[in-house]
Amino acid sequence: MTDVLEGVRTHYRAIGLTERLKTVLAVFGPEGQRLTSQQLSALDQFHTRGLAATAELAKLAGITADTSVLDVGSGIGGPARYLAETFGCRVAGIDLSEPFVDAARYLTERTGQAGQVSFQTASALALPFDDARFDVVLLQHVAMNIADRAQLYREIRRVLKSGGKLATFDVVLNGGDPHYPVPWARTPETSFLLTADATCEAIEQAGFHTLTAHDDTEAAKNWAAQLRASGPPPSPNLGVVMGPDFAQLAANLGRNLMEGRLGILMAVFEAVSKSAR
Repeated sequence: MTDVLEGVRTHYRAIGLTERLKTVLAVFGPEGQRLTSQQLSALDQFHTRGLAATAELAKLAGITADTSVLDVGSGIGGPARYLAETFGCRVAGIDLSEPFVDAARYLTERTGQAGQVSFQTASALALPFDDARFDVVLLQHVAMNIADRAQLYREIRRVLKSGGKLATFDVVLNGGDPHYPVPWARTPETSFLLTADATCEAIEQAGFHTLTAHDDTEAAKNWAAQLRASGPPPSPNLGVVMGPDFAQLAANLGRNLMEGRLGILMAVFEAVSKSAR
């Protein structure tokens, strides 16, 4: 397990990330100028369909100003900042990559949201929060890196209130072996894909009831096709975060979707009380 975690950390090592972001963001103005989540969306939404997918998932989860949200695998904080800016809710984020967390904090200062959105370095398998702390947990393009799905979903259930919601948007196995490298793994050794059905089953076994689950693959394929037609996928800015080979990683994701090897699941689950299980 330690070797797997180190492999994931290496994939997302992003050394010098905050300084690279400062250079790229100079186009929007001087260091002290406040930024919006929309301005950052080409940099900080690390999943298929980008900001549009986050917005749809938030709507499905019923997030409001009174919702306390945990973003597991929060990256450099794009979805967390979007939720806070759009709905007025408070959001906590955790990520295994310390450079990502540092960058998330920097960008959150730049958007003036440090009092509303917070980040810390932690493992999704050992969340640093009390039981029944959150109303909603967001999980976007994260589970593919985690071998112990049972522990992942148990931890999420632990920190959710009864009746709370897990909103997930993840890559799933469809048929055949994927082409590597892909955005979450350069080799199969750090990629732990399940089918959509197996994902839903694992989540339900952890103490959830499925509220909605649908196949978002066609929308993702259309997104990939549009990006391919418009130039190097998906945005050259993401190479600032993920490295110079990110265009190849993203192109392979699009190829896997087009060939039916991978799919995309968007789903919301309700945490059931122990007495109701």
